[in-house]
Amino acid sequence: MTAEVRRGYAKGRAKRREILDQAMSQFGEAGYRGASLRVIANRCGISHPGLLHHFPTKESLLLAVLEHRDEVDGEWLSTDAVTGVDRLRRFAELAALNATRRGIVELFSVCSAEATSAEHPAHAYFVQRYRNSVSGAQDAYAQVREEGALREGVDPAAAGQQLIALMDGLQVQWLLADGATDMAGVLRAHVQAQLTVPF
Repeated sequence: MTAEVRRGYAKGRAKRREILDQAMSQFGEAGYRGASLRVIANRCGISHPGLLHHFPTKESLLLAVLEHRDEVDGEWLSTDAVTGVDRLRRFAELAALNATRRGIVELFSVCSAEATSAEHPAHAYFVQRYRNSVSGAQDAYAQVREEGALREGVDPAAAGQQLIALMDGLQVQWLLADGATDMAGVLRAHVQAQLTVPF
């Protein structure tokens, strides 16, 4: 591969990343239906056909943005060699991280609500994502119980579902309160009340 080709490839990747960042912001501001590809292209300093070269449809762009968000979050929720209480701590760390990235929180909150419609292009994505998120939280609570650190009467299946619901509800409150809600603090207090060890 020549140096010129490598530079062109790197430039293309950088532009693609810029499009994803601007699309994340636009989808968060206006939702999927209200977002404009022309606005996104303009923010990136390219033409509408130029944007379509990278992402041929609005649906393909939305799904790429959501996948990009999951890649970032996956690093925080990675379960490799992390179990039980430490795995639950990752959820609190993710809540703290989210407090530093309003655009991503807006994107997720708006699009997940829109995607309850079966006709929404991200409906299947969110159905699977919630299934995975709840299952991951339930597994973490089951591991905590195996470690002997879960309070008596706390059901891992219910606790996992409640944790994901709490995280998403806190995100909406945080957005509406313009960042005044302590998402990580509330989450930590909730989990601590379920454990017999310091959290």
